[in-house]
Amino acid sequence: MKRVYKGEFGYIKYGRKVAIIRTVVCLAVTVGIFLTGLLINHSQKSVFSIIAALGCLPTGWSAVNMIMLLKAKECCESDHSKILEHAGGLLIHYDHIITSYDKNFYVNASTVLDKNICCYSADNNLDVLDCEKHIKKMVAQSGYSSYSIKVFDDIDKFCDRLDQLEQLRANKEIDPFKIEDEWVPGTVQTPAAVLLSISL
Repeated sequence: MKRVYKGEFGYIKYGRKVAIIRTVVCLAVTVGIFLTGLLINHSQKSVFSIIAALGCLPTGWSAVNMIMLLKAKECCESDHSKILEHAGGLLIHYDHIITSYDKNFYVNASTVLDKNICCYSADNNLDVLDCEKHIKKMVAQSGYSSYSIKVFDDIDKFCDRLDQLEQLRANKEIDPFKIEDEWVPGTVQTPAAVLLSISL
């Protein structure tokens, strides 16, 4: 199974498979240790039970992660193909699960260019205004307070905006890929990297 990194198309689908496998393995190991203790000592009161209890912590974390990924809505093939037709030289990130205190926002694609953050979500239950406010708040904490945030729930309108941003990128000769590549660890993250960092 080829690894898919955060921001790449197919990240949620890949993450689901990894989370399911990891949860099953953790659960099997934890139960296996507990049963081994029962077989050897004929009692629950042993060091094996303590180790098994500690094993419940990563198992529980993995199960929660798996459930979140199973509920998540990833970018579909048709939307991905359409976005690629309009992306040009823009840097597009996919499959964000942006978390806040009381809800999750499923953003299928995003791009950042010249103080513009543009996102697309196919989630019919998404509160667009809430999502925009949350993204604005999170990027402002990294020092990007003057950025325009727009979340589209219509793929065609998102692609029209991509066309406009691609024209802007060409006119200003901006290379978003170079900006990300030249980022120095330890310095303030780029806005595109901030979007990834606030996503699962």
